[in-house]
Amino acid sequence: MNFVAIDVETANADMASICQIGLVGCENGNLSDEWKTYVDPEDYFDGFNVSIHGIDESVVNGAPTFPELTDTLRTYLEGKVVVCHTHFDRVAMHQAAQRYGVSAPECTWLDSARVARRTWKECAWDGYGLFNVCKIIGYNFKHHDALEDAKAAAHVLLAAINESGLDIDAWLKRVRYPIDPTKGSSDPAIKRDGNPEGALYGEVLVFTGALEIPRCEAADLAAAIGCQVAPGVTKKTTVLVVGDQDIKKLAGHEKSSKHRKAEELIEKGVAIRILKESDFKELARFSNEFA
Repeated sequence: MNFVAIDVETANADMASICQIGLVGCENGNLSDEWKTYVDPEDYFDGFNVSIHGIDESVVNGAPTFPELTDTLRTYLEGKVVVCHTHFDRVAMHQAAQRYGVSAPECTWLDSARVARRTWKECAWDGYGLFNVCKIIGYNFKHHDALEDAKAAAHVLLAAINESGLDIDAWLKRVRYPIDPTKGSSDPAIKRDGNPEGALYGEVLVFTGALEIPRCEAADLAAAIGCQVAPGVTKKTTVLVVGDQDIKKLAGHEKSSKHRKAEELIEKGVAIRILKESDFKELARFSNEFA
């Protein structure tokens, strides 16, 4: 669970006008090394921006310019997963590098706002700004200070990992898919016939919950290894695949209706195996390897 969280403040509406950078490292789930600097944007300070972060010409007097910081930034960011809340900071870094003709560090970006929107229902469609998400997770910080905001973004990601059970690699994939992967499909009632040559031919499989991959893609994967994919749980169901983050919700009312029905049938003696999505994908991988 290693990453670096970063935040920047700008002098004016030009996103290249970075006037402060803050970052914090996370190793094995714990915040570690932190770094903050003011930056001389070599540009004017807009009164509106100053009213937000309190940084003006007098504060950055004598501070390094962005090109003078590129080696330090590369030391911290090169080859790392870099977390920021919304893409503002990523774009600002790119624009500043473009402005000065320097190369930005090569890293993998992860937007903690997109993570938050897929973790907590109350901020899925609005209210996913850094301050509001931190209220949800109970983290207090001084907003609009670059280091404080970077730490806040790190805490948002750590809280989401704890809440969802998804690690960094899984979140890098999950943010590329819809907030609710079960909606917006042209085929919401997914059905497939199983490949008769597949290793799991004869299994009747049903999906439920928020999957990391689109439901139609998951159905294709299941059918390829022989499973008949059905839209609902019945006595014929033999496998129920549940999204990883849903399977961690233990209170009965938080489980989907399909999940609850499967458990009721199991209690009545119906042989249904309940798998989490990541285990299903491993099952599919091994089934393909030994086909």
